[in-house]
Amino acid sequence: MDALAALLQPLGGTLRITGEKVTVLDESSLRDRMDRLVREAVFGDRSTRDVARWLIWEIAQDLEIRPASIHELYLARGRGEISRPFTVPALNLRMLAYDSARAAFRASLGLKAAAMIFEIARSEIAYTDQRPAEYVSAVLAAAIREGFRGPVFIQGDHFQASAKRYAVDPEAERKAIRELIAESIDAGFYNIDIDTSTLVDLTRPSLDEQQWANYSLCAELTRAIRQHEPEGITISVGGEIGEVGGKNSTPEDLRAFMGGYHRMLGGGVGISKISIQTGTSHGGVVLPDGTLAQVAIDFEVLRTLSEIARREYGMAGAVQHGASTLPEQAFGKFVEADCCEVHLATAFQTMIFEHEMLPGELREQMYAWLRENAAEERKPQDTEAQFLYRTRKKAVGPFKRQAWELPEERRAALRGSLERVFAFLFEQLAVADTSGLVRQYVRAPEVHRPLPTATSEARAADGVEGLAD
Repeated sequence: MDALAALLQPLGGTLRITGEKVTVLDESSLRDRMDRLVREAVFGDRSTRDVARWLIWEIAQDLEIRPASIHELYLARGRGEISRPFTVPALNLRMLAYDSARAAFRASLGLKAAAMIFEIARSEIAYTDQRPAEYVSAVLAAAIREGFRGPVFIQGDHFQASAKRYAVDPEAERKAIRELIAESIDAGFYNIDIDTSTLVDLTRPSLDEQQWANYSLCAELTRAIRQHEPEGITISVGGEIGEVGGKNSTPEDLRAFMGGYHRMLGGGVGISKISIQTGTSHGGVVLPDGTLAQVAIDFEVLRTLSEIARREYGMAGAVQHGASTLPEQAFGKFVEADCCEVHLATAFQTMIFEHEMLPGELREQMYAWLRENAAEERKPQDTEAQFLYRTRKKAVGPFKRQAWELPEERRAALRGSLERVFAFLFEQLAVADTSGLVRQYVRAPEVHRPLPTATSEARAADGVEGLAD
């Protein structure tokens, strides 16, 4: 039996396939059977995996659940056509991507919160063992499973240049990012955040010289993205002017970057948002007892740079990274500061790691693996709690299958906890009732793919040490 026939058998009569056209005949029954199909898209042998991913993609196309670009919505905000303030949450799903996405879609449906992004960073792709095509399949399968309809925003987060590798061989590093861009767009990432802020050189005498490598490479990669765009889609591209965890960004930094970026781009469609540094760090700062230090975000910097980004450059505004570990009362302030997008990751990972429904023996297996395989990352002053908190993300990929194979009752409890967290964030960030705005500004054309006839090769893991999440 070939791969397609084997996959269709447990789906019963829920689908009709004519040539390469997939039509959903019984959506309710299909939704109940998605769990098995997405498992094959993640863990099947290569031939089965590729066909399962194709089937999920084409089912989603038929149900009008389509990967889309948030570009036009962001430009409308930059033009001042959208008066209500809201901050789009960008969710990095490192663990249990399918179950986590199901929880997000359930929260979204309850609140009509269509303005949300699912993303994964260059570094996360490697250590969570989730290539772009797998990530897209997990997200789309979750949308199908929960009965979602409409555009789905999937984003490459921190497609970042390694300053260390760039200094040794800049062309090799540019090539690695270009190849990741092409792979991601082919998979369905129609939103990409370029992060070349690692190349900012604060030792240079002028702001333009400090930002030169940053804006030059950002412009080059923007052109590469435009060359790969599917017909009818303008990919949303973001830039970054200050590395998260570094010096807070200033209006002068923003203007120096944007002036140089537009000169180097030489026309064409540019970025629609800009990431800045306001005082946070990825993952938070863990104290010796394992708790997190309080972070002081400079919301005035965020407000000022968002206003300049819109007024002077027509962008949606400024983007905040490294925010998921903030106290609950802080999230409403992003809306007050007119922040256009906030990236959230570590808190979801932490919740799963520390949840009572994650078996203690599995957690201990992961920690034992870290003690052996991440020992070189332990700093001399680290307590055990600090070491494990900072490194446990590295155990996600090696233990991905064990997490996916947790009993349904445990995964259901985890989904319930995540759904409550997502619903809280959607309300605090004021993206409830954004489905109308998304329908008004976002077009998600059908993009069909041929049925795979040859097994694709597994791509080797990217060298991502030192890159941001």
